[in-house]
Amino acid sequence: MVAHFSDDGWLQGVRHLPSLNCNLRPTNAAVNLLIIHNISLPPAQFGGGYVDQLFCNTLDCNAHPYFEQLRDLRVSAHFFIDRSGEVTQYVSLDQRAWHAGVSQWDGQENCNDFSVGIELEGTDTLPYADAQYTALQKIVRQIMAYFPSMTTDRIVGHCDVAPARKTDPGESFDWHRLRASLCV
Repeated sequence: MVAHFSDDGWLQGVRHLPSLNCNLRPTNAAVNLLIIHNISLPPAQFGGGYVDQLFCNTLDCNAHPYFEQLRDLRVSAHFFIDRSGEVTQYVSLDQRAWHAGVSQWDGQENCNDFSVGIELEGTDTLPYADAQYTALQKIVRQIMAYFPSMTTDRIVGHCDVAPARKTDPGESFDWHRLRASLCV
C-alpha cells in the first residue's frame, strides 16, 4: 500500500466510507494519541460488512440477535483493517471520531478529542492476521508523519484508556511486533 494523506486528513490509496459519527475536534486539541481497538460483528465472526454498516448508521438490528444491543448506537473510528489487510477510512484525521467513549490518558479525559482510532477486525483472544499487522504498521507510520507529536509510546489499546470497561485489542494483539516494526 503506497499511501499518503491529503491536506484534509484522508489517506489516499484506501477505501473511503465517510461516517456521520464524528464532529470537529476542540480548537486547542493537539492530536498525539493513537488507540487500537478490535471489533467483529457478530462477535468472533468476520466479514459481512456489518462494521461498515454500524459506523455508517445503516446496520439492520434485526439481522442478528446480537445487533439489538447496538440499536441507536452512534460510533465510528478513523480506520478499520479487515482480516485481509484491506483498510477503510470513515473519518478524516482532522475530525473527532467517536471511538474511545468515556476515556482518560495521561491525565487528559475525552480521548476522542486528541486521538486517532484504528479498529482491527478481530477479538481479544483470536490471533490477528499478518496482513493486518502489515497494514497497521504502514498506516501508523503515515499517521505519525501527519501528527509529528505522536510517538510510539503514545500508541495504546482501548483497554489502556478505558480499563474499567474495555479489554481490546486484547491478549491476542502482539504489541512487540507492532513496536518493532515501527523502529526499523
